[in-house]
Formats: sequence, structure tokens, C-alpha cells
Amino acid sequence: MTTIPSRLAQMTRISSSRAEARLRVIDLYRAWVRAAPEICTIYALNVTPTYLRQSIRQKFEQNRHVTDQRAIEVLLLKGQQELQETLNCWKQPDHIYGIILQNNQRPHRTFLQKFYEGRDEDAVLPAASGTV
Repeated sequence: MTTIPSRLAQMTRISSSRAEARLRVIDLYRAWVRAAPEICTIYALNVTPTYLRQSIRQKFEQNRHVTDQRAIEVLLLKGQQELQETLNCWKQPDHIYGIILQNNQRPHRTFLQKFYEGRDEDAVLPAASGTV
């Protein structure tokens, strides 16, 4: 398959309202879901398109709580970029398995498990959290 870099290229735009951003997110989600069979074929993945669609839905659900307009715009830009890179074969199959199909959630640990590890990550605030 030949790579056509401009096949999925879009002009960068900023949503004027939350409703417009929501529509853009839905369009991006639909593009990812429609591309699932093609992604499985291009990269010869050992998963079904249905499983890939479920993974895509989980990735979108992870960011469902985001309400900041600028953060939504960044997520939209990154999502469109990932879709373009994926469909233009600019990734290796390992990237697809690692980024799209991997669940990044940490397993739940008890207090003692955290204590034995020597740290309590839930009590530590990120450096750029924006909270005072």
C-alpha cells in the first residue's frame, strides 16, 4: 500500500463552543471506529476489529471528564494526528499494540502494598496540577 500523507490531512481549527467541540469529538470517534477494520488489515493485527473498536472507545471514555476547552482542542489535535499516522502506515505494529490496545490503568493496590513499595502515589500531587 502506498502512503499518501495528505489523505487525512486537515486544517487546524479551534472550536468556537463546547457544542462544536463535542461534534468534532464525535466525528473523530466515528473516523476511528470506521478505520478499525482497515487498521487490523494494514498492520495484520491478531485482534478483531470489534476488539479494536472497544479499545478505541475506552481511550475516548478516559477523557470524557475533560471540560476545559483548550484541553479538548489539544486532545482533538492529538487524536487526529494519531489517526493520520496510523492509517498512513507511519507506525509499526508494536506501536499499535502498545498505544491503542494497551490498558494504561494501574491495578488497585492496598495500603500495605504501597507501603512495602516505599511510596504512596495517591498522596503525591503532580508538579503541574494547577492546584494550590
